[in-house]
Formats: sequence, C-alpha cells, structure tokens
Amino acid sequence: MSLAEPVPERRMSLSEILTDLCDGTHAAETLGQTLQRFGRRSFGVLLFVLAAPNMLPLPPGSSTFLGAPLVLFTPQLAAGVKTPWLPAGLKGQVLDMGQLRSVFARLIPRVAQVERVSTARLTFLFGPVGDRVIGAVCTLLALVLMLPLPLGNLLPATAISLFGLALVQRDGILALAGYAVAAASFTVLALAAGVIHRVLAAALAAF
Repeated sequence: MSLAEPVPERRMSLSEILTDLCDGTHAAETLGQTLQRFGRRSFGVLLFVLAAPNMLPLPPGSSTFLGAPLVLFTPQLAAGVKTPWLPAGLKGQVLDMGQLRSVFARLIPRVAQVERVSTARLTFLFGPVGDRVIGAVCTLLALVLMLPLPLGNLLPATAISLFGLALVQRDGILALAGYAVAAASFTVLALAAGVIHRVLAAALAAF
C-alpha cells in the first residue's frame, strides 16, 4: 500500500499576505522576518507594500519614508538579484505594523478585486530580462516618489503598485498598465520641470 503524496502547500495571495500582516500577531516583527514570510515573491510584495500606501492620504514626509527602502530594493531587482538583500542593521529593524494597519485594511478589498480577474498571462514580460526592466523603471519611479512634489507621488506610487501586483501574479496585463502609468508619471514630471524652469527663467530675467 503506497503512501499518499503530500498535498502541496497553497500559495497565499497578496490580499491574504496583507491580511496576515494586519492581524495582531504581527504587530512587531523584524524586517528580516517579514521578508522570509514573503518567500520568492518578496520583490513584488515589497513594491506593493511600500508604494501602495502613497496612493492614500498620508502625513507629510511619508512618501520619503516609504520611498527610501524602494530606492534600496528596486536596483537589486534591476540587477537580477533573486531575493532582496538587506544590511544587517535593517534586517533587525522592528516594523510597527500598527501604524500601517488601517492603510492596508483599506487596500485589501481593492487588491482582492484585482486578484479575482487576474491570472498568469503575457508571461514573456517577466523573467531574467523583463524583471530587470521592471526594476529599472521602478528605480526611477522610486526616486520621483521621494521628491517633495504636491500630489506628485500619486502616479509613481500607482505604477510601482501595479508592477508589484504584476510580479506577484505574473500578470502581463498589470505590467503593461504599470508601464502606461509610469510613462504618464514621467510625462507629468517633465512638464512640471519645464514650467518650473520657465518660471525661474522669467524671475531671473526680471532682475
């Protein structure tokens, strides 16, 4: 009589991961412990967790606080690193999930809605090359996210969040949406830079 094969462990969806993070048992854990629970999808989850809160009203300076880790992680994705690397000091840093619990609670229903219609498709957009391209684009977006621009964090945060979801779901449609929002973000930034340049030029010419 042969033994039954073990049932493979079901992979948690991003909405389930966020729900797990928001429960009281994970009120205080180190960043290293959190990354271990994400597994191979660490980059995708991190992109979403660090970028998505910026789509909601947050206290001033929050985009810089959340964007700084993105500037550390996204170049690693662009370089082809398989799992995120953290300095020892950051690995032991304790995360206070209580501060972000209310934010994630508002995002979870939206993520669950996306997951119901999302599936692995257009997977040629991922892999060794595709993931690196996403990492390079997200690195530029993370730098924009840290700029102190009024409402300037909405588009880059949305784009990075879409890329995070795309990496978790391996959904090329979400990745294409991320590229479209990223292009809009860079266009708005270029227009804003042009306006600022003209205003400064006019002000200097007046003296």
